[in-house]
Parts: sequence; structure tokens; C-alpha cells
Amino acid sequence: MLHRPRRNRKSAVVRDMIQENHLFAANLIFPLFIVDGENQKVEVSSMPGIYRYSVDNLLREVESCMNLGLKAFDLFPAVEESLKDKYATESYRKGTLYLRAIEAVKQRFPEACIVTDVAMDPYSSDGHDGIVENGEILNDETLEVLGKMALAHAQSGADIIAPSDMMDGRIGYLREVLDNNGFTNVSLMSYTAKYASAYYGPFRDALGSAPKKGDKKTYQMNPANSREALIEAQLDMQEGADFLMVKPGLPYLDIIKLLNDNFDLPIAAYNVSGEYAMLKAAIANGWLNEQVILETLMSFKRAGATSILTYHAKEVIEKGWVK
Repeated sequence: MLHRPRRNRKSAVVRDMIQENHLFAANLIFPLFIVDGENQKVEVSSMPGIYRYSVDNLLREVESCMNLGLKAFDLFPAVEESLKDKYATESYRKGTLYLRAIEAVKQRFPEACIVTDVAMDPYSSDGHDGIVENGEILNDETLEVLGKMALAHAQSGADIIAPSDMMDGRIGYLREVLDNNGFTNVSLMSYTAKYASAYYGPFRDALGSAPKKGDKKTYQMNPANSREALIEAQLDMQEGADFLMVKPGLPYLDIIKLLNDNFDLPIAAYNVSGEYAMLKAAIANGWLNEQVILETLMSFKRAGATSILTYHAKEVIEKGWVK
């Protein structure tokens, strides 16, 4: 036999020499949940090893991650029901938990990269990403709320703002709001292809942000569609997005590749809560070896993602799998 591919697998040195894709700490973004109070660190029951932190403990967790070389964080707030209303006014109120958390992290760790979530659902009494009127999610009216939210995040020190709401035209609207207020250097990481997925369950448990009525299928994408993602990506690029994101990640590797093949912007993948919980449960029961975590993360990189939002971020660095 003239061609024997196994020759290139014969030793660890040779395998490492020809490895096509590499995963580094710089590729990872660690989502962190925030709660009000002091000295709070409460585990999310459906996400073993993941916690809701009060701001004081959030700073300790960020410091621990920074010492490991993990420097990008996406913050998500768990908001008390009493603070929620139809128009998500708590999302941009001066002195609110989320804005205090952003300010605290950036003041203590100015070199950290803080990604913020722009969507109404954590703050909405309806649990939707937009204003609800007679069962309909209003698009253009919602943009005004998202603009106030994004501006408040930028004023608090956010480096990257990530709109996850899937309202039409929100990237262009937010870009204009940010630019008009002097925040031209604040980036937009668009949830470009966010699917109406059943993989979000543990996340909604963590934040208590599930819809009170109905579902999100009129604004999140149909899991059966792929070409539609090209339309969303084209619009986001034209409106000023700096990153395009696919969420969830693992069931939509083809979408990550599709966007990577067709657009020159960096592609982010969100390795969501359901994917995390699924692997953790299988590992805990001895059904899978924990190496499936690294294999999963590498699949995103292989598909074309340069940034990966994952709850495994700190773990894989602590285990020495990623440097």
C-alpha cells in the first residue's frame, strides 16, 4: 500500500504535529449567573458545578478565572419577580443589580472582557424577549427598550453587547444608539441564528425567565431551517454586527459551518445549558467518559467557531485540557 494514513497517527508527537484545529482559553467565554444579596453562591440544580453568585462572590470567581487565563465572561441576572414589569424597566434602571455587577467587575478587572445580554425576558413579567400586547410580541416598540438597556450596559463598562432577543432590525438600532452616545468601540455580538430550542431548560431554571404564556416561536428560528440563517446573518452584517452567533451549538454545527463559509465575520457558538446538563448527567452516571467535553468543544472549533460560550470553560482549563 502506497498510502497509509495510520503513519500520521503513530505517535503523540506526530499526531500533535499535524493537528488541524486547536482550542485555547482565548476562544472561551464563561457565562456567569448573578443574584442579589451578599455572600451568595447557590448551585443551579440542573447544572452541576454552575452557581448563581452575588456580586462579591462574582468578583472572587472572576479573579479565579483570570488567574487561570480565562478572561471573557458573559453575565446573566436572576431578577426578583417583584422587580419585573411589562416593559422590563429594571433592565436599565440606574443602580440595578446587573449594572452594578458590570461596573464592579470592570473596576476590579479592567482587562477582563465583559459580554452583556440584551433581551427583556429576565426582567419581563411576561417572560418574553419583547413587549407583549394581546398575545403578540411587538417588534419595533421593543427596540426602544433594548436600546435603553444596551446604552446602560455600555455606560457601565460592557465591552461586547450581545442582543439575544431576535427582534428584527435590532442590530442596526443598537449600533445607532451606541454610536450616537459615543460608544463606537463597544462591539455587538448578535445572536444571529437563535433557534426555538428545547435545550434552554436549565438556563431558564437558573434565571426564572421562562415565558408565562405561549412560546418564542414567532421570533426565534425554526429548528428545521438552515437557509433562513443566511438571511439573518446578511441582515446583521449589514446592520453593523461584529460577531455572528449560533445558539444552541451542538445540534446546529451545520449552521456554524454555513455561516463561517459564507461570512467573514467571527462566528460564536453557544454551548447551551441543556448540552452542558446532558453531558454532566451522562458522565455522573458513568455512561460517558469526561473526555466528551473536550470533544464537544472541539467540534465547534472544527465547524468554524472562533468564540465558544460554554459552562465548561473554567473546568477544561483547570483540568489542563486547554491553555
